[in-house]
Amino acid sequence: MKKQTSPLAPRRQRDYAGVLSSILAILAGLLVGLIVLLATNPSNAFPAFSALITGGFYSGMKTFGNVLYYAVPIIMTGLGVGFGFKASIFNIGGAGQFIVGAFCGVYTASVWNLPGALGWIVPLLASMIGGALWALLPGLLHAYRRVNIVIATIMMNYIGMYLVNYLIKIAPIYDNVKNQTRPVPAAHRLPTAGLEKLFPDSSANIGIFIVIIVAIIVFILLEKTNFGFELKACGKNRDASIGFGVDAKRMIMTAMLISGALIGLGGALLYLSSAGKYIKVEDVQAAEGMNGIPVALLAMNHPIGIIFTGIFIAYMQVSGFYMQTYGFTTEIVDIIVSVIVYFSAFSFIIREGIRRWQLRQRTDVHHTGKGAEK
Repeated sequence: MKKQTSPLAPRRQRDYAGVLSSILAILAGLLVGLIVLLATNPSNAFPAFSALITGGFYSGMKTFGNVLYYAVPIIMTGLGVGFGFKASIFNIGGAGQFIVGAFCGVYTASVWNLPGALGWIVPLLASMIGGALWALLPGLLHAYRRVNIVIATIMMNYIGMYLVNYLIKIAPIYDNVKNQTRPVPAAHRLPTAGLEKLFPDSSANIGIFIVIIVAIIVFILLEKTNFGFELKACGKNRDASIGFGVDAKRMIMTAMLISGALIGLGGALLYLSSAGKYIKVEDVQAAEGMNGIPVALLAMNHPIGIIFTGIFIAYMQVSGFYMQTYGFTTEIVDIIVSVIVYFSAFSFIIREGIRRWQLRQRTDVHHTGKGAEK
């Protein structure tokens, strides 16, 4: 006799609530963006919206290669933020960790002058150490003194920004004419790994492969190891996990260190390229460090999903540039991207609504099946 499977067993059925909620958030954001375009310039609204959708391939593979380049730091910061979320740690200090990691990477690549592949591998490791150490103090304060992690990390953002500005000026990497860091030596930049053939004249490099590998490692760590189980258990209910022998303080510290290391790595991956990016000495926080928050929210903190949401946000930023040819200013482009990001924050609410609807459907099917048996 064929074994009957209960429709109320969610672990035995694929749950698409997270994916559906993210897609609905994106569609809602695009719809609001179209309404904004129609309200400001009706005659060019639809051509501009078309440019937003297709602009990532405006110049063919060259443009999409640049999308991948800009997606790399966003994906890394998203992985860092999402990792912290798994332990219920809202690490909003990405801007500080990002710029500190970027400085450590640029300084090591420019000054140490290491041979061969070490010229870019060691700077990447240095950026991870820098980001992790910058996340250490707020992690300690939160774990041992119950200091609000949001306040602690926000304050570290400003300290990190001003500290890096100071360090650049006294370091041998400072260009006092342009008020920014000097170019990283060509031998110590990230290799293109053959991507220059697939995406000619673009800034794509090995960074996209690095973030994919890191995302897979983070996924395995969270989903396939005892450490990942304890980390998520601590995030769900710290007191209960302590009762079962989990060292909650160690989990908080580890989560913050790994989160900061991932975000710091994103900083080095952005600036150790041939795209002509430099760390400028200015009182502006690194936007890439904050963009990881909506990327993680939109992907429901899933490491593999963060890859796709990071590429999507980068695609919107690159393709949005071409909307200016239809008379829309950059502020309109920023509004559209911001609206999409804003709706991504509601993806959690949408997801729970979808899951409750799925549960009701399963319950109805279950009761209907019992009635038919009778």
